[in-house]
Amino acid sequence: MDETGIDSLALKNVKLIASDMDHTLLTEKRELPPNFNDYILRLNKYNIDFVIASGRPLYTLKTLFPTIRSQMSFISDNGAIVCHKNKIIFKDLLKSKDYQSMIKLTKEKTDGIAIVCGLDCAFIAKENKIYEDYLKIFYSNITYVDNLETVSQEADKFSVYFPNHDAKENYEKIFKPQYSPDFSVTIGDTVWVDIMNSAINKGTALNFLARKLNLTFENTMAFGDTYNDIEMLKVVKYSYIVKNAHPDMKAYANSATDTNDNFGVTKVLDKILANYENS
Repeated sequence: MDETGIDSLALKNVKLIASDMDHTLLTEKRELPPNFNDYILRLNKYNIDFVIASGRPLYTLKTLFPTIRSQMSFISDNGAIVCHKNKIIFKDLLKSKDYQSMIKLTKEKTDGIAIVCGLDCAFIAKENKIYEDYLKIFYSNITYVDNLETVSQEADKFSVYFPNHDAKENYEKIFKPQYSPDFSVTIGDTVWVDIMNSAINKGTALNFLARKLNLTFENTMAFGDTYNDIEMLKVVKYSYIVKNAHPDMKAYANSATDTNDNFGVTKVLDKILANYENS
């Protein structure tokens, strides 16, 4: 794969750009690239929509873009919610009986921490409050409960946090055999297993948004680094991984850009914008 990926003639076809957050757009210090808000404004000037596509919930993502979120789109909880310019245009909820079975399996079969992902907060057992400093990075609003199995609120995702970094092992041995293909089961980094309803992923969500905006495959671009980005990279014309991506991801992208710490995403955005601003 090269580091250009698209030629100048194709640049103006791109009208919808989606990026994963952790290890892709964000640096390893979990910081946005410099002047990122300005990138959004400049893209919007040329009718290019930028989408944050993340396993994080919508309420957390919005806190990261307090002044610019009304001019962006968000695919949150790995595709379970799509928000365009501050309006939720799609949501898909788990049944409470389903996430209750997932809570039980997590407790009985794994060393993971069960999280019921509500629309306004995450529900976590009080006994797991010791992990709050880390979990707050991803779930900015947490409700601790005595017994997670009493929760019955609306939820769009069930997550399991693995402090021992054995998410992939648990995914392959426990969660995938139990819940696929009836649910969408994916891995985020080394510490997350996420479960959504069947066919819910970043790719189907991005397709939904593109159709709503009357855009085609030729208009789409995406950036990712790990397994829960696979479907998103498959559905776009211009698919990028950052250089720090998991080695397995090379099979799912047609181009590569620099690492997250070297602002690989915005290096590609610079090329797209230069095609407009220097012409």
